[in-house]
Amino acid sequence: MTTQTTAPETPDTPSAPAEAGLIGLPPTLGRALALGGGVLTIVSTFMSWTWTSDFPGDLTVYGYPGGLQVLVLIGGVLTTLFALAGYGVKALRHIVPAGGDAALRFAALASFATAWYTVIAISDELGGVVNLDPGGFVVAVATLAALVGSLALPFRQPEADPIDPDDSSWEQFKNKAAHKRETIKAAFAAGSPRPVGKLPAFVEILIIAVVLALGLLVFTYGIGTQYDELFIGYLITAGFGFAALNKAGLVAQATQITARHQTITVFGAFIAAALFPFTQTDDQYATIGVYILIFATVALGLNIVVGLAGLLDLGYVAFLGVGAYAAALVSGSPSSPWDVHFPFWAAVLVGAAASLTFGVLIGAPTLRLRGDYLAIVTLGFGEIFRITANNLDGTSGPDITNGSNGISSIPDLKILGWDLGAPHDVFGFTIGRFANYFLLMLIITAVVVLVFRRSGDSRIGRAWVAIREDETAALAMGINGFKVKLIAFAVGASLAGLAGTVQAHVTYTVTPEQYQFAGPIPPNSAFLLAAVVLGGMGTIGGPLIGASLLYLIPNKLQFLGDYQLFAFGVALILLMRFRPEGLVANRRRQLEFHEEAETPTVLSKTGA
Repeated sequence: MTTQTTAPETPDTPSAPAEAGLIGLPPTLGRALALGGGVLTIVSTFMSWTWTSDFPGDLTVYGYPGGLQVLVLIGGVLTTLFALAGYGVKALRHIVPAGGDAALRFAALASFATAWYTVIAISDELGGVVNLDPGGFVVAVATLAALVGSLALPFRQPEADPIDPDDSSWEQFKNKAAHKRETIKAAFAAGSPRPVGKLPAFVEILIIAVVLALGLLVFTYGIGTQYDELFIGYLITAGFGFAALNKAGLVAQATQITARHQTITVFGAFIAAALFPFTQTDDQYATIGVYILIFATVALGLNIVVGLAGLLDLGYVAFLGVGAYAAALVSGSPSSPWDVHFPFWAAVLVGAAASLTFGVLIGAPTLRLRGDYLAIVTLGFGEIFRITANNLDGTSGPDITNGSNGISSIPDLKILGWDLGAPHDVFGFTIGRFANYFLLMLIITAVVVLVFRRSGDSRIGRAWVAIREDETAALAMGINGFKVKLIAFAVGASLAGLAGTVQAHVTYTVTPEQYQFAGPIPPNSAFLLAAVVLGGMGTIGGPLIGASLLYLIPNKLQFLGDYQLFAFGVALILLMRFRPEGLVANRRRQLEFHEEAETPTVLSKTGA
């Protein structure tokens, strides 16, 4: 008699998530397509894309990329490198510490979007695809092949939630759409990068220098774009290219290295910025540079009020106006009712002191308010300042600001005999008027950054953060909330007044209409607040980057005309939807907006 035994049943173990690509091609074919498309993209940039030079950038030359071809070439190089790294090339494993597939998808998307934008623009402006040369067709096919190949690479797909048969068709559709959205997010997600080992100090400093030089090169190229099509292509390539480097883990590793040498990094950043005027052949783009620095400095001062102390100030641009008017009144301008001419250092003190005084006078009776009520009061102060400056014309009130005409003919500054209004030869380079003011404003920006860093790390800075996180709890712990908020308001106001003293001399004229709550031309209170939120509240680099983008992009998108602010608003909505913590994320805020993020070992108060 034989006894038949059966193995006991075991509960089903959850299977690992399936791996597949967004496009149903074999992975080997997909990787080959991505590599071949990347190489062919590089080759196509050395071909002619159109037969006529009527399209800007002269894309008619063989063997020499020009204009938008250079941007596509950069995307093609990144695509090729990440594709080769996917084959396990040992020399390239260091460029993908977090994995290369997600980075490859973004790089392929960068070259595809820029190339197809160029092809469509050529066809639209010149009257059809017949104006394309063979290079235009080759780059279109090559970038499409690279993108299709990268999307065919397998990744770990999320499991779909079970569908309840009792759900309506609309509920089932939403369930499927949510799963599709999560699948696409997983396709472009990357793993955690490998930590950077301890390198020799000179090697890490060299890496920091290379990163800063690359940043200077990207900024200089962007600010020097000479036509609209090139600037749009620059935005596409820079955006997707940075995303590719970030997904590869290179940005995270560079951040780790710079965090070990923060003082050297900050000093090197200002050295790189000081070299910007020497990269320009004339004073045209130094003009944009000095206005960006004024905007960024004021935004950094607002970051103390909003980012550290958590006080929503909608009239902050008024403090910039107070400093500008104070400096203009003592500048020796013939439009000033006061026949005085202070030296620069005295004018700076007058502007900062005037803004500080107004900050205390406005903050003392209002800072006992919170939230929306405080925002409404500060908005009212901003409008009251503008209207008051408009009425102090000798008719509606005392003759102080010359009314709507403002104070004009403000003379250029002279510091230790150095006339900032005249060109100077420095090391064989000619430094024009706006370049002189750029270097002066850079020094003031460095002072503001120093104040921000020291105050943020001080006892009062920790009190600001406590007030921002939970004012009731901070008061219960013995923090004098009113005093702490008033100090933040006063410091932020004085820093804005400091920038206003230089703005008055740069623009030659100070008028009330320059200091509105909102308008198409920054700086205004709405743009300043957007720069802080866009860049990253509570960080140093965030407002600087946010202000640079918010000034540069509208300046370059003037061809949109009446649709300029619409496009700008759509871009802000998309950014706040997909990265609400800002471009330079404070780690705490990043955890608040992304609960699935890994909790860090050490929390930073002001971000990296």
